[in-house]
Amino acid sequence: MPRFVRHIMLCLVGAVMLYPLAWLVSASLKRSDTIFKDLSLWPSTWDLSNYPRGWTALSQPFTVYLLNSLIIVTLAIVGNLFSCSLAAYGFARLDFTGRKLFFALMLGTMMLPGHVLLVPQYIMFAKLGWINTYYPLLVPHFLATNAFYIFLMVQFMRALPRELDDAARIDGCGPFRTFWKVIMPLCRPAFATTAIFTFISVWNEFFAPLIYLTDDDLYTVPLALRQFIDSEGQSHWGQMFAMSFVSLAPVIGFFIAGQKYLVRGIATTGLK
Repeated sequence: MPRFVRHIMLCLVGAVMLYPLAWLVSASLKRSDTIFKDLSLWPSTWDLSNYPRGWTALSQPFTVYLLNSLIIVTLAIVGNLFSCSLAAYGFARLDFTGRKLFFALMLGTMMLPGHVLLVPQYIMFAKLGWINTYYPLLVPHFLATNAFYIFLMVQFMRALPRELDDAARIDGCGPFRTFWKVIMPLCRPAFATTAIFTFISVWNEFFAPLIYLTDDDLYTVPLALRQFIDSEGQSHWGQMFAMSFVSLAPVIGFFIAGQKYLVRGIATTGLK
């Protein structure tokens, strides 16, 4: 197949994938009563007031929900990078009894649906008095509970030469110092990939905050967007689409900033 044909096909596929985003931006600039009547991407009547009205339409300014999500996402990224990298280093570079068994058990947790663990986790967090706090959303990230990120880092660390560990050991480095001084600087692509995936998944998480948070001032962005729909199914569509686009901006920006490391991390993770 000629190269220009492949490029045309890729452009067409890209246009199809970008159409929902373009429609979202267009809908955020229309009056609510014309959004589903005027299907063109170019609004016939512009309504820029959706953004300022949507920003203050809820019980709290939308800034509060953005900051709440930003705090949770930042701490979740730090927790995943720290805990999952330590667990991955143990599986990839250290020899201990039962390593293969524990690694298999860790991978087995990936097959458990999250809803299976919902009830026991809720009971445990309720007994700890953590309901209506951010602890249920943050603490698991500091305990290396995500097997996918551990597996991702294990595969990347296994591709690093073992001679690096031997050289560090000769220089007097212990396991933790070897991890901190030698392995971590070389794992930046894997860390960037983990950070991007964590950002996207935690920022868009709806179910867990819905279960554990009850106060409006603690709500995250997905819960805030849900408030634009009332109990009768009516919605301020223009304001909701405007705030939806605002909530997408950090995700798009973070992805673009780390795209180079994401591609490099995915491309080299499976190499051995």
